[in-house]
Amino acid sequence: QVQLVESGGGLVQVGGSLRLSCAASGRTFSNLAMGWFRQAPGKEREFVGSITQGGASTYYADSVKGRFTISRDNAKNTVYLQMNNLKPEDAGVYYCAANQRVISGRFHDTDWWYYWGQGTQVIVSS
Repeated sequence: QVQLVESGGGLVQVGGSLRLSCAASGRTFSNLAMGWFRQAPGKEREFVGSITQGGASTYYADSVKGRFTISRDNAKNTVYLQMNNLKPEDAGVYYCAANQRVISGRFHDTDWWYYWGQGTQVIVSS
């Protein structure tokens, strides 16, 4: 089993920045591909980005490319999501996800990911 705990959410103004963290435990962190998803009220959970086990490759949704950056620190068992130039449409609950598989195929789908955190809320005020 893998336990994922997100933190860092909160209230931020449009154009501001926020960094989310996700701490993992239960498995060797460096064996886990990590992902971030978000869900706005009344909408489906959507892919934000992901990072490979070693951190060499990252993937992003078009809506966040150039504004969000995923990174990981395998020594701290933590993955980060740096969010810059936040927009109202970025608001929602952000979830961390993990899978021991190599990122490929339909990794934009929630079904591809096996472990999930409880989420952290991001509110963007205008």
